[in-house]
Amino acid sequence: MRIAVIGLGHIGLPLAVQYASRGHGVVGVDVVPAIVEAINRGESPHRDEEALIDLVPELHAAGRLRATTWDDPSGVREADAIVVIVPVVVDAEREIDFGAIDAATRDIGANLGSGALVIYETTLPVGTTRNRFGPVLAAASGLELDRDLFLAFSPERVLVGRVFADLRSYPKVVGGTSEESTRRAVEFYRAVLDEGTDVRAVSDAETAEMTKLAETTYRDVNIAYANELARYAARHGIDVTEVIGAANSQPYSHIHRPGVGVGGHCIPVYPHFLFNGDPDLQIPPLARRINESMGRFTVDAIEDRLGSLDGQSVLVLGIAYRGDVKEDAFSSAFRLRDELLAAGARVHAHDPYFDAEHLRRLGFEPYELGSDTSVRVAILQAAHEAYRSLEPGSVTGLELFVDGRNALEREPFERAGVGYVGIGR
Repeated sequence: MRIAVIGLGHIGLPLAVQYASRGHGVVGVDVVPAIVEAINRGESPHRDEEALIDLVPELHAAGRLRATTWDDPSGVREADAIVVIVPVVVDAEREIDFGAIDAATRDIGANLGSGALVIYETTLPVGTTRNRFGPVLAAASGLELDRDLFLAFSPERVLVGRVFADLRSYPKVVGGTSEESTRRAVEFYRAVLDEGTDVRAVSDAETAEMTKLAETTYRDVNIAYANELARYAARHGIDVTEVIGAANSQPYSHIHRPGVGVGGHCIPVYPHFLFNGDPDLQIPPLARRINESMGRFTVDAIEDRLGSLDGQSVLVLGIAYRGDVKEDAFSSAFRLRDELLAAGARVHAHDPYFDAEHLRRLGFEPYELGSDTSVRVAILQAAHEAYRSLEPGSVTGLELFVDGRNALEREPFERAGVGYVGIGR
């Protein structure tokens, strides 16, 4: 089978590699020339998925994987199936930005061959596949939807850094704009995923779209509940981690972990796809507000212990959106930064995955552990493995350590004369 993958980011490239590893010819299309050039040299432009480092050169050498920009759309014209994994995000006002994926859809439509199957894996608001992209593809290609052109939605359900393991582990949900589109999409995934993977058809594209929004928003709501419990526990002198551990010993309780904030491409973004424009939904927008307020809660907790932060130096440990990934999309480090700056603090940052110039571009003052630069407060924002054995003495002048992920033990800090506070601890 000839396959085109549109978007070669941290999810798209592993998908292209997965398909090629099953013996199919894959062309990846991306708007970033450096990504395309690296793949065509036989190198992975992304280093967060170990398997890519070996598989990209192997599959490129075998002639089963190449990449191109839209300057050469021949791979799309010749493709039997096109998988789209171009980002859809929200802007500063939390409005949905379709710009990149709309442009990709127009380009795909202009280059479609008769009988092609187009599958969107990018998370989308309900109805987008059929009502937004279907007409564009049909008009640009001159093909009739569900007769000469087949269309489906199948949400990606993987995490950066473990894409291949998640593809093997989780059912692949598939829904098309017609029974025939669904059937073709199911056949596609059975051909490109590992044998034994559960490919699960649902009623239609809208059901598949809502499935992804439901599972992502569930996590946001659950974390918001954990954060509410953490605030309550803090007011009453209770360790919320002990409470959650005890509560989750009952099989119907699955409370998530509280934290200084929620980041990444998914949880801070996709609930807006569900409730933007639908005032009848009440819990998801409330959960978003709670989780986005945790930066302010953290700064308030610091000021309760130390007084004003005006003119004080504060260190944020980890700007990645979660531990041990080199990705800072929608990281809660940015809300922390803004709240600290609003309180008058000087905001330093350290992250083993990002260099000093990257930190400066994001508005942080780079910090080297063990340096003579004195900071009064350190906040663990991303629980990187490198911080698990953090020595209090490696942060000069430290008076208070805020464990924003409840990941470290308090005793080493207290032995060093440094105050320790967690989220709800």
